[in-house]
Amino acid sequence: VGGEQISSIGRGLCVLLGISLEDTQRELEHMVRKILNLRVFEDESGKHWSKSVMDKQYEVLCVSQFTLQCILKGNKPDYHMAMPTEQAECFYNNFLEQLRKAYKPELIKDGKFGAYMQVHIQNDGPVTIELESPAATVDPKQLTKLEKQQQRKEKTRTKVPSESSRERNIPRNKDDPSASSGAEGDVSSEREP
Repeated sequence: VGGEQISSIGRGLCVLLGISLEDTQRELEHMVRKILNLRVFEDESGKHWSKSVMDKQYEVLCVSQFTLQCILKGNKPDYHMAMPTEQAECFYNNFLEQLRKAYKPELIKDGKFGAYMQVHIQNDGPVTIELESPAATVDPKQLTKLEKQQQRKEKTRTKVPSESSRERNIPRNKDDPSASSGAEGDVSSEREP
């Protein structure tokens, strides 16, 4: 932060935490359990995916990252689903407190909430895993217009194959000059409705 190193860890987990407007104590507790018990490390015999950060007595570095709550409006990021700053800071501090209670406080490190940070991660593997708390039941009356649009887009994407994927199922004549093996970089794009 501002050219000064404020935190660092050795082996362990770097947690980028996106706090949603809808997150509650229930989601917080779920994430603390998952993060501390996620088996991503190898055991003493070299068997992968066997040990958690707690099993290995490794460290955890937490960084609050509201940009994980991004919803794209065309090509512009919209962060209205991120919890407002004052609430999010309280939630984040509570998250850190719960991690420290469930593990060893001296092994839980964090960045500086709300600061512009340069985060350097040496990703071993590389392994990146996205964790989400269990979906809460949402009252449709509470959804904003943008959320409803996002849900329609997701339903459309899962039900209707894109034009380019339908084309891939059509047998191509190898003598056809317009036929492509994909080796040249078969590029397709999805258009938003």
